Amino acid sequence: MGVKRQLLLVSNSTLYEGGYLEHCQEQIQTFFGQRVKKVLFVPYALHDRDAYAQKARTKFESLGYGLDSIHEVSDPVEAVRRSEAIFIGGGNTFRLLKALYDNGLITEIRKRVFQDGIPYMGSSAGTNVATVSINTTNDMPIVYPPSLEALGLVPFNINPHYLDPDVNSKHMGETREQRIIQYHEEPDTPPVLLEQSQDDLIFFT
Repeated sequence: MGVKRQLLLVSNSTLYEGGYLEHCQEQIQTFFGQRVKKVLFVPYALHDRDAYAQKARTKFESLGYGLDSIHEVSDPVEAVRRSEAIFIGGGNTFRLLKALYDNGLITEIRKRVFQDGIPYMGSSAGTNVATVSINTTNDMPIVYPPSLEALGLVPFNINPHYLDPDVNSKHMGETREQRIIQYHEEPDTPPVLLEQSQDDLIFFT
């Protein structure tokens, strides 16, 4: 038997009137438990990686975990190989995926999750890249990764921050639902899981 995947995939890092990861901090502690002492954070989805890492470090230390940011080390691949757990934060999914490819981390993260069974947590863009591809992200393609193929930790795509169509809206543009239907008009597209803010936590073990 293979090693069980341990995934916590979160749609939003914040909810209305809440702090950073406040809405899911109990689930984070349950997920990482006492076996994890330090988390490897991947801040590639935002431009200001230093500020992002400090924000994540402050939160995780308040929950009892140390946090190293991958952008602060000289060898990102070795950091993944040595990590106890990985957390990839949100931001722009195209920027994030490009950085994962540029740093040679796609294969390494897959190995750590599938072969070694380390916990993987993703938020927003970090959830997007855990899926088959980033075809159903809501983000603008501000940079171009060499492929839209993502980590493939789950056999489907996810659309974070999904909003049901508002029947009273006067907006005449395409709804999120219509865009996902267009995606499925193409052959051999995987299922798309819709994540809404009120039920935005997905566990896989």
